[in-house]
Amino acid sequence: MLWLLLLQVWASCLWLGQGEVVKSFANTCNQFFYQNMPPAKGLEPQNPAWICQTFKDRPFYATLYDKKGRIPVYSAYIYQPGPGTRRDEWMVEPQLIRNNLPKDMETEKTLREKYSVSEKDIRESQAVYQDYLKLKGLNRGHLNPASHHKTQDGRNATFTLTNIVPQNTALNKGKWNAYEQKTMPKKSKDCKTTYAIVGAVPGNSYIANGRVNVPSHIWASACCKTKKNTVIAWGAIAENNQNNIRILTLGALEKKLAELYKRGPVSLFHKDCPRK
Repeated sequence: MLWLLLLQVWASCLWLGQGEVVKSFANTCNQFFYQNMPPAKGLEPQNPAWICQTFKDRPFYATLYDKKGRIPVYSAYIYQPGPGTRRDEWMVEPQLIRNNLPKDMETEKTLREKYSVSEKDIRESQAVYQDYLKLKGLNRGHLNPASHHKTQDGRNATFTLTNIVPQNTALNKGKWNAYEQKTMPKKSKDCKTTYAIVGAVPGNSYIANGRVNVPSHIWASACCKTKKNTVIAWGAIAENNQNNIRILTLGALEKKLAELYKRGPVSLFHKDCPRK
């Protein structure tokens, strides 16, 4: 009987290790970070969730999610731009509701109809599609953008509300879009593999009757080894109330984020990534 009990516990632990919402990125989904090293704890909110963003049984990127503010702290991914179409439907994260739900991101409709999950349970666990309706001066801003993925499945996987923040419309369509479409290709042209981490600093305002935080700043960072075997890195940051963006060194970005988050020192990448 004891042997059977131990076997059951072992099997349960194995199953839990496969879940999309995990205990940390240390040994899960760390392939999306340079040298397999996630950012240090200086970005962690009070109520975090570590999500391996999984679509069609495959992880495409990693997101640290703030369950209280119902926005991502950051999404980390490998930059592989390519053409493709944009998905029409938005998805949510089932395992933020219960850890025995599927690890694949799903639509709210699928969760309600196929898994008998109530709308209340979905809403309590995370942001939902309804939260982003009737916005004024804001729209759904991807941290990990669809255009930075070369496969259609990769692009589709970015259309989950755990990868979205309320972003200033002019910024999202203007200077931030220019960073995603022009600055990133230019900066990474000599890279072998470019590792990107894009995040949002919580602000003091909310949408959807106080449900979803509106970030004060949107930021981006990247690190890569070049074809000449040198390592380069850079950062960018924008206030989320105007159409302006500042490109800066990785070290300057980390210092600025430590000031804004007020959660301790911030280290986004492995020490090999140059800070100057």
